[in-house]
Amino acid sequence: MSVPARAYLSIGEVLSKLRGDFPDITISKIRFLESEGLIEPQRTPSGYRKFTTPDLERLRYVLLAQRDHYLPLKVIKENLDALDRGLEPAQTPGSSPTPRMLPVDAAVSPSAFAEQSDLRLSRDELLKSSGIDEEQLAELESYG
Repeated sequence: MSVPARAYLSIGEVLSKLRGDFPDITISKIRFLESEGLIEPQRTPSGYRKFTTPDLERLRYVLLAQRDHYLPLKVIKENLDALDRGLEPAQTPGSSPTPRMLPVDAAVSPSAFAEQSDLRLSRDELLKSSGIDEEQLAELESYG
């Protein structure tokens, strides 16, 4: 009988997992990125950070964006927000994120809609991505 893997990692374990790709990473850097709102690990009742695998992947994304693309933390945070909302991050700083779209000639299956269920757009993003105007959207909303 095998023992299930632990669901949480300590900050030291996160550091060990990232050290191979990011030799300069420190616990202070991880804490700083948390203070900037880029990662949000859970806390134990005594205040210790508990990182999940998605936290680790999010941290890896931040570090890669800094190292490989020289993106400032503000832009990285905007990209993470776009990803959290189901959007593709903006390709250049200052541009708007775009919804993930299926190709026009792609066969649309029910699973394609299920994959898109986490997509959340602001009113402006919806108008821009759909190509309709405010009046048309108001009419659609009137149908429920």
